Amino acid sequence: MEWDAPALVLSAHAHGEGGAVAHVLTAEHGAFRGLVRGGAGRKDAATWQAGNMVSARWFARLPEQLGTLSAELVHPSAARIMAHRLPLALLSAACALADAALPEREPHPRVFDGLLALLTLLSVDPSEGARRGPAAFLRWEALVLSDLGYGLDLSGCAVTGQTTGLRWVSPRTGRAVSDEAAGPWRDRLLPLPPLFLDPSEDGTPSQWRDGLRLTGAFLQRDLFGQRHRPLPAARSRLHDLLDAAPAEGGSGTSA
Repeated sequence: MEWDAPALVLSAHAHGEGGAVAHVLTAEHGAFRGLVRGGAGRKDAATWQAGNMVSARWFARLPEQLGTLSAELVHPSAARIMAHRLPLALLSAACALADAALPEREPHPRVFDGLLALLTLLSVDPSEGARRGPAAFLRWEALVLSDLGYGLDLSGCAVTGQTTGLRWVSPRTGRAVSDEAAGPWRDRLLPLPPLFLDPSEDGTPSQWRDGLRLTGAFLQRDLFGQRHRPLPAARSRLHDLLDAAPAEGGSGTSA
């Protein structure tokens, strides 16, 4: 059994004498692990940095085997943003989330396409990535939730049905609630940043923090909580970085 496909590197860990076990994501085949011979060596280690875009080949005699991976580097996303704190934190958090959350060998082409678009945004122009990347990352997290069966329902107010004035989300149902309908229960609801409703919205640091709290609540409860595991550490580091950002504006986290 074998396949050749464009892939995104999610993680790679040393294994044996100079080898590595890499985890990649493809559109057609889903997330796949494989043994990379020499993958931890000086020559090949740079290829297997999380976030890199590669042309990958996986091969095994039997489908249930770990198999071997080889790849040619297409775009070194990680190297291009190494000196930019916020884009690098976003890349690390996205790859760690996909690495831990996606089921093995189950195609999720929308998640792949969304992650590819996010990594491209972050690495082609890091300054643009710092400005627009957090909102793109949060929308991608919402896509992951939806693709895995835990999507938020932001189509209308859960109480009145109206489609305008949506400002909150119920932490119990994941449904949007209008500001008018929230009433005295506001303190029990999660803020809904406009960036989830309008893809042209880049948001502000305070809205990014609200967004991380929103998606994080459902990732923790419905996805990672079911497995009795915490959210990835890289996502917690992103949260800490945004916590240190100014309340509005936000250029201070770009480098």
